[in-house]
Amino acid sequence: MLKNKNAVITGSTSGIGLGLAEALAHAGCNIMLNGLGDTTEIEQTRASLEKRSGVKVLFNGANMLKPEEIDGLIEQTEADLGGLDILINNAGIQHVSPIEDFPPEKWQAIIGINLSSAFFTTRAAVPKMKARGWGRIINLASAHALVASPFKCAYVAAKHGIAGLTKTVALELAEHNITANAICPGYVLTPLVEKQIPDTAKARGITEEEVKRDVLLAAQPTKEFATTEQIGALAVFLCSDAAESMTGAMIPVDGGWTAQ
Repeated sequence: MLKNKNAVITGSTSGIGLGLAEALAHAGCNIMLNGLGDTTEIEQTRASLEKRSGVKVLFNGANMLKPEEIDGLIEQTEADLGGLDILINNAGIQHVSPIEDFPPEKWQAIIGINLSSAFFTTRAAVPKMKARGWGRIINLASAHALVASPFKCAYVAAKHGIAGLTKTVALELAEHNITANAICPGYVLTPLVEKQIPDTAKARGITEEEVKRDVLLAAQPTKEFATTEQIGALAVFLCSDAAESMTGAMIPVDGGWTAQ
């Protein structure tokens, strides 16, 4: 479906990002991975995905807090893959704390990685897409782009910002055959979510199992975590010709959370 297309996916060495890379690669798309982690493990992941999918898979370790490295990521994708067609902004971090105790450095880092990096990647990628006359921009937002939860002021603020950025970019690019949409997952049991469970338990004074049952999945009427496979399949659809009239959309994958 996406044969000969080229995609850069930020934060794609694990979790949802890696699931997105898997889905697009198996749809025929060449992939530029990006993210943090052990270099040996990243190389194993890259080589395995390339072998299993039969597409070209590269890696760039650009720091999403450094605009000059983000520019380098986009330029390397253009140079080494032969073009840039699809941009997926997925990189994200989290911190859970009451606002009066929220560390300023955590606020800055979350806004920088979860929101500002998407501005810098999009700013760099749009001229490439305009030159090719086609493009797909997908921002991984969250149900927290649509509703709030306590103790997550920076994350919620960043994801609401992603919603606004997505809509603005969609309007600007509407006549250039380039779409911009946001996927808004509920809880997906990824390393990011697993990491915040102990912090949420501490903040609320409850057990980790109670966090899963009474805090995380309490918001989702299905009482099920969304999967990376489901999110990857949606991303493939948004990159297809069938979705060319979809732009500026906030698409929940949240088990009915935001329907309440």
